[in-house]
Amino acid sequence: MYSESHARSVAKAVTWRVLGTLTTAGLVFIFTRRLALSLTVGALEFVSKIGIFWLHERIWDRIKIGRRKARPAVLWFTGLSGSGKSTIAEKVLEQLRGRGYEVEHLDGDTIRDVFPQTGFTRADRDAHVRRVGYVASRLEHHGVFVVASLISPYEESRRFVRGLCDNFIEIYVATPLEECERRDIKGLYARARSGEITSFTGIDDPYEPPVSPELTIDTRNLTIEEAAAMVMKRLQESTRKGHGAPERHRSAEHLHPAGSVRELQAVGDVVVDREG
Repeated sequence: MYSESHARSVAKAVTWRVLGTLTTAGLVFIFTRRLALSLTVGALEFVSKIGIFWLHERIWDRIKIGRRKARPAVLWFTGLSGSGKSTIAEKVLEQLRGRGYEVEHLDGDTIRDVFPQTGFTRADRDAHVRRVGYVASRLEHHGVFVVASLISPYEESRRFVRGLCDNFIEIYVATPLEECERRDIKGLYARARSGEITSFTGIDDPYEPPVSPELTIDTRNLTIEEAAAMVMKRLQESTRKGHGAPERHRSAEHLHPAGSVRELQAVGDVVVDREG
C-alpha cells in the first residue's frame, strides 16, 4: 500500500535517463567518433527527456482512470502504561504521512489533557474509550487513517470500538508489567504501589489483554523501527481483508451502555498526571 511521491518520481526519472543518456552518447560516438558531438547529443537528450517524463507523470497524476484510493484503517494500540504504545504509534504516523496519506493521531494522554474532567473509574474509562472510538470511526468513514494509542484496558470497550469501524486493526503492545515499571520515568507505578494513586491499570485496576488482536508486539527485543515495520506490514495485509461493522450500527446513541450522551459528559472528576 504505497503512494508515489513527486521526489520518488523524479529520482526514478533521473536514474533511468542517466542510463539512457550514456547509451545514446555511446552509440553516437561509435558511429561518428566525435566525442564533443556525442556529449552534446547526450546532454540535450537528458534534459529534454527529463522534462517530458516529469510532464507525463504530472498529467497522469490528474487522470483518475485506473487509480484506487487507499483504504483507510483505524490502528488501535492498546497496552499498559509504559509499554511503548505512543512511541510506536508516532513512528507509524510519521511513515503514513511520509507516504502522503491523510492521518490523525488520537492519543489517550493528549485527549485527557483537553478534557481533564475525565476520571479513572471503570465507567469513566469505558466512556472515554467509546468516545475516542466513535471519533476514530467517523474519521475513517471520511477517508482518514487513524492511529489511536490508549491503554483501553477493557475488552468490552475495545470490542465496541471494533464494531464501529470498517477496518479496525487492534495492536496489542504486550510489554510485561515488570518491564513497564522498569521504564517508568514518571514514577507512576511506584506511586500506585504506595497507594498515592488509585485505580491504576496493572496495579489495582485490571488490564484485560485482547483475545484475538490483529497484531501482538513485545517491545523488549525490538527496535522502534522494527515494531513500526510490523504494523505497516499488517496494515498492507488489511487492504485485502474486511473488518468491523456495517454503517447502520454506528451512532452516538451507542457510546455508552446507559445510552445517555448527558451521562457521558457528566462522568469523572478532575485527575491529573495520569496516563489514559
